[in-house]
Amino acid sequence: MKRKRTAVLLMALLLLVSTPVAMAMDQGADSPGKGVHSGKSEVVYAILEADGDQKEIYVVNKFSVERPGKITDYGPYTRVKNLTDLTEIKLKGERVGFVASRDLFYYQGTLKDRPLPWDIDISYRLNGKTVSPAQLPGKDGKLEIRIRTKANEQAGENPFFENYMLQISLTLDPEIYRNIEAEGGTVAEAGKNQRVTFTAMPGKEASFVAKADVRDLEVESIEITGIPPALSVDTPETGDLTDGMKSLSDAIRGIDAGMEELNGGMAELHRGVAGLHGGSKQYRQGLQKLEQGSAELIKGSESIRDALEKLSRSLEGSADQIDAGRLKELQQGLADMVRGLRETEQSLGALKDRYAKAGDALDRSIAAIPADEISGEDMRKLKASGADPRVVDQLIRTYTAARAAKDAYSDVKGSFQAVNPALEEAAKSVREMRKSVEVIAGRLGESPDQTRPDESLIRLRQGLQSLSKQYGAFHSGLVDYTRGVAQLSEAYGGLHGGIAEMKDGTGQFQRGVRELHRGTSELARSTRNLPDQMQSEIDRMISEYDHSDFDPVSFVSPKNKRVDSVQFILKTESIKKEEAKPKGGTKAGEKRGLWDRFLDLFRG
Repeated sequence: MKRKRTAVLLMALLLLVSTPVAMAMDQGADSPGKGVHSGKSEVVYAILEADGDQKEIYVVNKFSVERPGKITDYGPYTRVKNLTDLTEIKLKGERVGFVASRDLFYYQGTLKDRPLPWDIDISYRLNGKTVSPAQLPGKDGKLEIRIRTKANEQAGENPFFENYMLQISLTLDPEIYRNIEAEGGTVAEAGKNQRVTFTAMPGKEASFVAKADVRDLEVESIEITGIPPALSVDTPETGDLTDGMKSLSDAIRGIDAGMEELNGGMAELHRGVAGLHGGSKQYRQGLQKLEQGSAELIKGSESIRDALEKLSRSLEGSADQIDAGRLKELQQGLADMVRGLRETEQSLGALKDRYAKAGDALDRSIAAIPADEISGEDMRKLKASGADPRVVDQLIRTYTAARAAKDAYSDVKGSFQAVNPALEEAAKSVREMRKSVEVIAGRLGESPDQTRPDESLIRLRQGLQSLSKQYGAFHSGLVDYTRGVAQLSEAYGGLHGGIAEMKDGTGQFQRGVRELHRGTSELARSTRNLPDQMQSEIDRMISEYDHSDFDPVSFVSPKNKRVDSVQFILKTESIKKEEAKPKGGTKAGEKRGLWDRFLDLFRG
């Protein structure tokens, strides 16, 4: 079996060697002309240190030949190798010349000191401490592999960093790695191994971390591939979306207009409630003054009542028993009583007018408060609407205070309305008594009837007694009235407190609505061009991820044209434990011939 295999290899070698010999004979007979290719591709291979530093780099160039002949390529190669046949490739400076006779032609060029588009940094932490790759083999513990990628500043103009994505793959043996985590990446099955994959997007710096519990550690080569994104993003139909955004923008402007109207209405309501509070305050002060003056009013009324009783008693007896001096005193007392009654009548009239004005103002202000009912369900919906909770609470407190004031006023409105008629009736009674006293005083001023003095005295006494009784009834009513005033003043104190609370509530709510209106106005301004902004953002995101319009350029030299594709395949050196060298193996530094390399292709 071994002999048969060796014979096959020898035949293949003879065929391979005989082909370029025949071609050379043909070329000697007929010198090739200028060849033409339809395009070329470049695959850039790089070997990196375990920490990501660049070590070796070479490029495999592939040409699609349309017409065989001489083709020129460019690159700062240190050496070149024909990967298609055994014809010679000439390297002069950065100019590469070769003869292509097949549809596809490959050659390899080695570069020196040519920076890659990416600066790749790989670091290792074991049990929380940073360690060098040389210290890792055979270790146990918690391992972190940190990979950071960014644009390589030494690369100058860098279209590949801006337009290519990096795919980073780590192959992890489950015999070594347990509890694998990938921050910013994915973990998947790859045969018997686990594969961790990270992706760095075009034009973006990126950082990734792979974590695992390790035992007897070894790290296989990390594979990094740089390719253009295989993603062509079609511009989506955004008509419905932008129409929806326009509807949203219009709705926000509508909300802002409504808030402006609400703000104006709340300002007007607050002014009205402030006016109500001012009128209520004056009304309350008037009631308090009236209550404070009630004692003096009762005292004055008691004086008048006592004076009438005294006058009435002083006229008891016969006419000859009353001397002229006592009669004159009686006349003077009646005149004083008339003045007092007139002043009382005027005071009651003025009080009635002021009370009527204040009552009308209060009634109008209370009537201006809306009677609409807001249910508990409505309040819950309002709280769940997403509006500012502070403003909603102020609104509810204001509504509650307004309803309380309106309900309280409704309860005591009858008492308020009864005050004015009572004042009118009291003033009328005082007026009638004043007129009666004036009549009596006038009769006393006349010349007494000398023919029948006792009869005149009797009539006078009867008039005073009647007046005294009337005034007694008036005084009792006046006492009841002052008690009612005291009760009314006390009850109105609670109502006024509700009005004051409502005024504070409307003030706070009006300030909250004003602040809310500022917010809706700002929101309306910021969303005025929302559809255009949305479309611009969609276009920006598409342009960020869609690099399908990128025209490939040569990584090796700008002189190379018709470049169809460029790819980067990078591999780090593996981190392995040192193994004992087998006896009889190839010695380090020993040169290997063509035959050895050919046989390597067939070895397992």
